Amino acid sequence: MEQTVMGVYVIHQEGAEPGDDPGNIGVLIEGVEVLTGLRSIAIACALLFGLIYCLNLSYPPELKCTFEVLQKIIMKLDGQRLSSKAQFLKNKLMG
Repeated sequence: MEQTVMGVYVIHQEGAEPGDDPGNIGVLIEGVEVLTGLRSIAIACALLFGLIYCLNLSYPPELKCTFEVLQKIIMKLDGQRLSSKAQFLKNKLMG
């Protein structure tokens, strides 16, 4: 986790079954846990986007398309301007 630029993590208790609640959900930025004990992955994702916006951070280059799809297609924020890759995926998903 120390090498993670930014992301959401989920830690399950040892021996947990697939349907069990996770032990911990949190947000990492530059390998540092900035938020922990969150209730859901959706809340963690929304808070990560809020931190990216508030701290004026750039998406990691290797995850730029992933973050764009999450922001513009899944969360429907600024969805009218899509890169060609994101537009192609949106057409495939909606078609």
